[in-house]
Order: sequence, then C-alpha cells, then structure tokens
Amino acid sequence: MVNHIHWHDPEQVSWLLSQETEVQAQHLAVINQELARMDVSSRLAWAQQYLPQTQALSSSFGIQSALMLHLLTRTQPDIAVLLTDTGYLFAETYRFIDTLKARLQLNLHVVRAELSPAWQEARFGQLWQQGKAGLTQYNRLNKVEPMERALKEHQVQTWYAGLRRTQSSTRGHLDVLAIQAGRFKCLPVIDWSNKQVHEYLTLHDLPYHPLWEQGYVSVGDWHSSQPLSAGMAEEDTRFNGLGRECGLHFDI
Repeated sequence: MVNHIHWHDPEQVSWLLSQETEVQAQHLAVINQELARMDVSSRLAWAQQYLPQTQALSSSFGIQSALMLHLLTRTQPDIAVLLTDTGYLFAETYRFIDTLKARLQLNLHVVRAELSPAWQEARFGQLWQQGKAGLTQYNRLNKVEPMERALKEHQVQTWYAGLRRTQSSTRGHLDVLAIQAGRFKCLPVIDWSNKQVHEYLTLHDLPYHPLWEQGYVSVGDWHSSQPLSAGMAEEDTRFNGLGRECGLHFDI
C-alpha cells in the first residue's frame, strides 16, 4: 500500500481509482490542498500530465460554457466534448452549439435518451410537471443515463466539468478533484467568481449564451429554465425551483 502518494506520479495517482473510499478521500485531500494553491492553467497542466489520459469534457452549452470549452481545447484540441441533448433545449442553445463547434473546432459527441421525447411523453406524460420525483426521473432518463453511456463508450477515466461553487449551495463543498463512479472528476474553475469568468470571456472575445441578454443566468431545457428575477438565487431559476442539480454531479 502507498502510504504517502506522490501526486506527480501518474501511476500512483491512477492507483487511487482502485482503492476504498476512505483511502481515496485521504489522498484526495492532500492533492486538493496543492491544487487549491494553483491557478487554473496550472491545474489543467497537472491534470493533463498526471491524470489518466482517456479524458473528456462534458458541456451543457449553457450561459458560460465557452469558458471551459476554450480552456480545454487550447491545450487538447481534440478532447471529446460530451453533450446530452434532451430534445427540449432552447432554439438559441442549438444555434449556440453550432457557433461554438465551428469556432473552436470541437470534437463534439451528442448523446440522447434511448426513448425519444415524444415517446417519453406518451408513456409518462410531462415528467417535469410531476414534482420532484418526476424531475428526478426525467433527469435520469435524459441526462444521467445518456452521459454515463457516453463516458463508458469513450472509456473516460478523467472527466472535466465547469462547475463553480458560487452557482449553488449544493456546490459549495466541491474540490478541484474528486472520484465519481470509478473515474476522476476534475473541476478546474470550481473557485472562480462570475467576475473572473466574465474577464476571461472578454479577454478571449468569447460569447455568452444568447439568452444571457434576456436575463438568464443558467440555461437548460426550455420547460424548466427561467430568467433571474428580483429575490431569486441563481439555483432558483432551474427545475421550477425544486433543485439545482440534474444528477450528473450528485455523488462527487
């Protein structure tokens, strides 16, 4: 057993994936202390050198998605970008995807539920209108299961995502690096503020999602996203105020 993991040794870092949760937590705490001291570029350089090399980025192509897409493709131009298309995205989102795919030359892979939206509605009704249990089932069918299928198909061992602590109360405890479902989960911009995101997008002339101009601060499906109104927190604008997460990031 490795008592003191060398966090600049790819073999020792990968060794963590095979260990019990308690051992993983012990060593991840040490690694995260180091990553917390780094800037984002250094975190990505470390992750690309020392984490397992079958890597992918998930993107919802939401309000600030250009940030992570640009950060990753600057150093990994052909990294797999995984998108779950529910069939209920805004028309503006589909056009935004086309724009960023062309501009950043994205290696985009779109995954969908096994049942089409029409078939789901015929079988279950409009799940997003059926309270928290309905939303949970909807998200599992349309986001969690398709993404897990994509991660397995691409044999992903290092998964990047653009979560940030300021986005919701459920993300306040997250670190840069975690292990989820037997793979590393890397959140390079977890501690960035909206100001830092804005400065990066401005510096690189990158667009916000078009609905940003209409008051949206978080965008998913058209039926469960709304603009930010007075007195609302960002997390209240999604899923009819019943929750912030869709299930992809619950157990990290």
